[in-house]
Amino acid sequence: MTQGSLLRQILEYENRHDPYPLYAELRKTPVLNEDDGAYVVSTYDEVLTLLHDPRVSSDSRNMTRPSGIDVQDQQQDEETTLPPSFIRLDPPEHDRLRRLTNTSFGPPHEPHRVHEMRGELGGIVSDLIGGIGGTDRIDLVEQFSYPFPVTVICRLLGVPREDEQRFHGWADTLAASLDPMPGQDPTERDRITQQARTELGMYLAGLIEERRRNPQKDMLSELATLKGPDGSMSTMELLSTAALLLVAGHETTVNLITNGMLTLLRNPQVLERLRADPDLSVPLVEELLRFEPPVQLVPNRTTLADIEIAGVTIPKGASLWLVVAAGNRDPLRFEDPDRFDPDREDIRHLGFGSGVHSCFGAPLARLEAQIALSELARRLVNPRLLEDPPEYRGNAVLRGPRHLPIACDDIRP
Repeated sequence: MTQGSLLRQILEYENRHDPYPLYAELRKTPVLNEDDGAYVVSTYDEVLTLLHDPRVSSDSRNMTRPSGIDVQDQQQDEETTLPPSFIRLDPPEHDRLRRLTNTSFGPPHEPHRVHEMRGELGGIVSDLIGGIGGTDRIDLVEQFSYPFPVTVICRLLGVPREDEQRFHGWADTLAASLDPMPGQDPTERDRITQQARTELGMYLAGLIEERRRNPQKDMLSELATLKGPDGSMSTMELLSTAALLLVAGHETTVNLITNGMLTLLRNPQVLERLRADPDLSVPLVEELLRFEPPVQLVPNRTTLADIEIAGVTIPKGASLWLVVAAGNRDPLRFEDPDRFDPDREDIRHLGFGSGVHSCFGAPLARLEAQIALSELARRLVNPRLLEDPPEYRGNAVLRGPRHLPIACDDIRP
């Protein structure tokens, strides 16, 4: 193994089930200049520093030294008719759009929105578990982890119940487009993906106009009618934001819940503790975000000026990769980092990023995972893995099982 090949090895599918030994090797060189020009940062302090450095840009238009590595991630947007979503912009444009979106999502304007969804989230979880059916083989991804967050996003945005199934279909297609599929005809796949984007965009545009005429108590209505110090969102900005909430908010939560259940089944003593004490779900989810973060890499950021860090000068316009999953297991920051420990103290993980681009939906994702994992622990009798490791998705950025086959003896009411 040569250091120059480490990033490519991390991106290879054969290492998807366990990239952590490669991350440990990567940390030996905190700032690694890859052979193709990319700069890869993997140690906790350095990753955190760069996440907060205003000289680091999320706008790919500022990259003048692109690397030769291509990667699918939730920030990619092949739909050129839409403007970039705010996670792909820098201040002040980023700040304006994020403030507008946050007005109807959280403090100070809507401090109770996420908390007030607790009952509805619990109802969705209960219905999904109750609908599992046979217990000799359950695909937790298909039957639970996948439909749960997309249903939540539909309710958050205000998608009518009768349209939720169509929304699920578009989410399926867009999610599939994020995973590399060797051997699949890219032309046909791109056509299907583009069709789904077009149909979703037309549907959302129609719903936005309807909400402007007849506002409801939902997030899309508030965004469509909002006028404040930052102005208001154009229809195109609203479409980009809604698409961001669907794709980024959905895929990360699917992985958080699935990685969480996989980790619990590998640590049955912790699963038993959670069954007896649902309140354990709060610190448990924080440790999961450190131990198995749903977003492993932050690819293709760039530098607005030369930046010196850990004795290395990253030149202006370089391709910058921040490996948050490697930082989360940095032994210089966390004691015994490869051990899953929900009692761990001082757990300032990088699972939701940090700085101005910290995960916008973190409060909702936390609550979804806490409710989902505590209810699965309570209701599944003697759950067990049928495959370990399970089949993983192709995406190295949004790392998680494509399927998680489990069995249990019964399902409690």
